[in-house]
Amino acid sequence: MARMWMMAAAAAVALAGPAVAAAQSATPAHIVAAMADTARPADEVARDAARKPGELLAFAGVKPGDKVVDLIMGSGYFTRLLSGTVGPKGQVIAYQPAEFIQFQAKYGEDQKKVAAAYANVTPLTSTFGALDLPDGVDLVLTVQNYHDLHLTPFPKDTAAKVNAEVFKSLKPGGVYLVVDHVAVAGSGLEPAMKVHRIDPAIVKQEVEAAGFKLESESPLLKDPSDPHTASVFDPAIRGKTDQFVMKFRKPR
Repeated sequence: MARMWMMAAAAAVALAGPAVAAAQSATPAHIVAAMADTARPADEVARDAARKPGELLAFAGVKPGDKVVDLIMGSGYFTRLLSGTVGPKGQVIAYQPAEFIQFQAKYGEDQKKVAAAYANVTPLTSTFGALDLPDGVDLVLTVQNYHDLHLTPFPKDTAAKVNAEVFKSLKPGGVYLVVDHVAVAGSGLEPAMKVHRIDPAIVKQEVEAAGFKLESESPLLKDPSDPHTASVFDPAIRGKTDQFVMKFRKPR
């Protein structure tokens, strides 16, 4: 299987343009191979240039054989990539909140579709309040979803409870990677509901309150042209928002 990953990685780099190939050459081969998975939907592959998943997963440090959680998996964009990255000896827990599925049935359909297609993906569906992640996890990844923990329909302590569960689930030294759309500094929690953004300072404070240490941040998804005030679903800015990338670690 490792040989197959290497061959896929080499083919992906060879077929890419010079700029893409250069970026991939700095990304570990097992991640490049996961991106080259021909089962990935074409619309997801088309978003790779903007979302930079190879560099993001390399920053997270995910390895073959790891046990990882895609926290609020959405359509499964990162679930598919994580599946290929951790390989057959690894495991991906794909969490889709019951609240999301109740709001829109497609969330549940997408979860079932991805879990059926990848043998190492285990679906998990529960409410935020009843979230019970497996123990001994190497990485918990949540991308463009942390602000959802502060949506007004959910109890005010939702973020605190989810962060505590993530902390419990991770191995000592495990990584909690949080990526989300940047809101205006000092704007409080109102942007979470109105424009689907969050002030990075709030995330740092909340996650560290759960016991994590902020190890590093990446400028990978920064975009200084984003005014931080428009909804992330506004066609003028969708896919081009300024995003923060925070890598937290559970102390050993």
